[in-house]
Amino acid sequence: MRIIPFCLIPLFLVGCFKVGPDFHTPCAPMQYDWMECEDDKIDCCDVVIDCWWEQFHDPKLSELISIAQMQNLDLKIAAYRILGARALLGITMGEWFPQLQEVVGDATRFKLSRNMPNGFLADRNYWDFNLGLSVAWELDFWGRFRRGIESASDELYASFANYDDVLVILQADVASVYVDIRTFEERIDILERNIKLQERSLQIVEARWEAGMVTELDVQQAKTLLYSTQARLPRLQADLQIVKNALAFLLGLTPDELACVLDEPGTIPVAPESLGVGIPGELLCRRPDIRRALYQTAAQSARIGVAISDLLPRISIGGFIGFESSADTTLTASGGGGKLLSADSFNYFLGPSFAWKVLNYGRLTNRVYFEYSRFYELLTNYKNTVLAAYQEVENGLISFVKSYEESGFLEESVTAAQRAAEVSRTQYVEGLADYTRVLETERSLVDQEEDLAITRGRIALSLIGTYKALGGGWQCKNLE
Repeated sequence: MRIIPFCLIPLFLVGCFKVGPDFHTPCAPMQYDWMECEDDKIDCCDVVIDCWWEQFHDPKLSELISIAQMQNLDLKIAAYRILGARALLGITMGEWFPQLQEVVGDATRFKLSRNMPNGFLADRNYWDFNLGLSVAWELDFWGRFRRGIESASDELYASFANYDDVLVILQADVASVYVDIRTFEERIDILERNIKLQERSLQIVEARWEAGMVTELDVQQAKTLLYSTQARLPRLQADLQIVKNALAFLLGLTPDELACVLDEPGTIPVAPESLGVGIPGELLCRRPDIRRALYQTAAQSARIGVAISDLLPRISIGGFIGFESSADTTLTASGGGGKLLSADSFNYFLGPSFAWKVLNYGRLTNRVYFEYSRFYELLTNYKNTVLAAYQEVENGLISFVKSYEESGFLEESVTAAQRAAEVSRTQYVEGLADYTRVLETERSLVDQEEDLAITRGRIALSLIGTYKALGGGWQCKNLE
């Protein structure tokens, strides 16, 4: 059997080309140095951000991040999106091959009208049998299917980058909430210690009042300070439970299950005194959200080619190869049934065709304009994402540096406040100072100790924010 048209298929494919723009990585806003590079705490020559949370040397934090990597549901959703994008790529690649390859068969009973033209000559009662292979192949003459494969491939890469981005955000959120928990625990401990001191001061004042050494004013002032300090405790306890509930959500646990994981209080994670950030240009390759924005832009560029191809004729090859036979009213082995698979019943047809949407009333051209507008929107979003990355890193660096400076001053302030409270209480007992001085020093001590705890937490949070902005952590996927 000679099927000459199949030999012409390579001729069609040789001359094929792809309409639409070819994507090239666009120029992005470039920053060459970090503004805080001159500070001793910032190292712009080296960067170690793969498993950045290990720099805190806190086993509980590492354990929580490991649990989140395995159980967080948002991360699992991102993983399922990768599977979906991979499946869509397989579907798109299948469109490049013959779109129709079906084994078909039918048996149809005909009874024709006697009054039809030439009805007296026709065989008006018969069966028609068909069995064979039907094929249709729209040739990718303008690159429509190849552009679709490009778009689906870039969407798959974007889904991988999206997974990494979710992972980076998850790890930073777990670490941040953990720092908040430890900060609240330390603030609660500070209040409880000071409440005990203020209760002791109240006992002293009441004893002196009963002895007639002071007036009732001192007693009421001591109670005011004690009760106001105690009133701050429930709010902190509520905030502590709220952030614990947030941590349970990030770990994929219910709030009551978290107690089995985070069962004991701890200290605020201590951040290292120096931070390696590397050069700004590394962000373009490291940050997952930048890579995702770039792949989404590339995928949209390919869709422009798909839209343009709709303006051009579609060239196809179609045909059928198989058997066809008919039989009269009585179906016998010697009739149509036996004739169906005989050599005389073999037939085929094959040939090219084209279809061209000539009158589309602007629908196709406006779709091209829409795809172009979407492309420029994503291109702008890519550049905006780069700028946001620089901003986030700079914010993290300045917060890290200045929080360290602030903590140094606050440590001195707390030491002085502790000494002032001791001296004021001693002088009050000895009658050298009134109780107003004691109130001021004890109130100041509580505030200064709380400010120091908050600042220590802020140092850790700024370090976490900086590593998140640098795109660190996705390299340490938990593959268990």
